[in-house]
Amino acid sequence: MGKLAIYKYTSFLFLIVTFLLASFTIIGLFGGNYTPGGNTAKAMLVYVLPLLIIGDIVMLIYWLLRRRWHWAAFPLVTLLCCIPYIGTIYQFGSVDEEADKKSGLMIATYNVARFNRETSGFIAQDILAQMKKQKVDVFCIQEYNDNSGDKRNSDSYKEYFNYMAMGKNDMVIYSRYPIVSHKTIEFGESNQSAMWADIDVNGQIIRFVNVHLETTGFNRMLHKASKQQANMPGTNIESNRLLKMIYGSYTMGMVVRADQARSLREQLATDKHSDYPLVICGDFNDVPYSYTYNTMLGDLVDGFKECGSGWMYTYRGKKRVRIDYIFHDESFNGLTYYRQDLSYSDHYPVYMKMEY
Repeated sequence: MGKLAIYKYTSFLFLIVTFLLASFTIIGLFGGNYTPGGNTAKAMLVYVLPLLIIGDIVMLIYWLLRRRWHWAAFPLVTLLCCIPYIGTIYQFGSVDEEADKKSGLMIATYNVARFNRETSGFIAQDILAQMKKQKVDVFCIQEYNDNSGDKRNSDSYKEYFNYMAMGKNDMVIYSRYPIVSHKTIEFGESNQSAMWADIDVNGQIIRFVNVHLETTGFNRMLHKASKQQANMPGTNIESNRLLKMIYGSYTMGMVVRADQARSLREQLATDKHSDYPLVICGDFNDVPYSYTYNTMLGDLVDGFKECGSGWMYTYRGKKRVRIDYIFHDESFNGLTYYRQDLSYSDHYPVYMKMEY
């Protein structure tokens, strides 16, 4: 009788866990529909969706092994609902081997981390060599630094990219096609910004938007905490205080990015020639299905979902997350989408070839 009671109690606990995981996963899938300000808990579930999905898989396997088909239906239905989300970070399709032979426009976006402030210009020149090798036509750069000792990186870059448009501080768009106009979009007092350039590609004007949204500030917060501890030997930062700092850093970044994304999309919708074919790319500092991602995407197409392959992550740190994107409107057809494993920055460059 004791074993039966334990068995029923264990099954009941697993059932509760199954329902909780399914509920949090579904809420997380819709978390990006809520503005982070005032809906922080719902918005933050998006960040743990991969862990929730893993939990749903474990519960599905558990109930299948137990042959409790009716209970297995809950994690199964939940996982089926997650298929569109999974497609933003993993694609089962294979790479089009013929894409390189097809004519099209090659776009690249790369947060170069100011070329690690390397004064000899080696990193900047090697990145340029990679862009030539990949046959990039339009190159959007975030955290750009033009100074390289007594030289300017733009002097050598413009030997391949004949045209260049500078934005605020660290934003630049290089192009092999004529840039007919460009504009900087500032986000108030933030160091981050965006810009667009109208580029004449064989008689068709295309608007390319280069974006760098607010960071989480997570690494700065950890650095501040470690520095504070170093200045006070023998003391420890209270765990609850550290958690509050982490939570505050993430939530503040979410709210600011949401406002920046909303402001940018509004300006793009009202700017002159807003009817031009649109390509948006850059470092969004946010994950798929987040409010920022959904706002930036709007009615555009996520290039990776269209023609990517395998697991897509663009941040080189321990957090293997996708925060750099290339979106386009439906007038384009994607041919290939991939990242390149370069080690010059804390980001990977992302490439997409498309045809109009």
